[in-house]
Amino acid sequence: MRHRGLREADSQDAFTDVLFNVLLGFAFLFILSILLIDDSKEEGKVSPKAEMLITVRWPDRHPDDVDTLVEGPGGELLWYNNRDAGLMHLDRDDRGRLADQVILDGEKVSNPLNQETVTLRALQPGEYVVNLLHFKANYAESLPVTVKVEKLNPEVSLVFYGTRHLTGAGDEQTALRFTIDSDGEVEGTNELPKSLLVRMAGEKS
Repeated sequence: MRHRGLREADSQDAFTDVLFNVLLGFAFLFILSILLIDDSKEEGKVSPKAEMLITVRWPDRHPDDVDTLVEGPGGELLWYNNRDAGLMHLDRDDRGRLADQVILDGEKVSNPLNQETVTLRALQPGEYVVNLLHFKANYAESLPVTVKVEKLNPEVSLVFYGTRHLTGAGDEQTALRFTIDSDGEVEGTNELPKSLLVRMAGEKS
């Protein structure tokens, strides 16, 4: 009887070992499958990395259309018809009140913000020119437009903040010219006027 009891105990131990190994195998396969899952959400993602941010704003709900023009060190020209120029990207072409309304769940939602932003994904040495163009005007009064230029890395620092008063359709003003050195630092700024409109018109035609 004692031998029979030992055999039963041994068989129970063996069954427990097999069961444990099976469960361990399932756990291993489960963890492996999680690690190997292809996350399709990652596809098509654009790296949000940016070195500098240029923000142009004018009064909320104002119907006027203001365009941001930026010339890079290599002569590349960023504007609404060329939103990717070298290492520069125009995030949004804001056209005043036009296209400010979207339909969400069957209801019209209005975004009153008038703002354009330009990101510099990397810093190329040389001079950048930031101009404003009063593309469409609806009133005789001048339009105040603020320009903010920020360097984002290694920490956010303000390079420039100022206001320009655009005087009507076709008015182009230089808000800022800044120079990046070989170490990626801003080594100088000025506000000497430089027209980019002729170049823009040439690229448009």
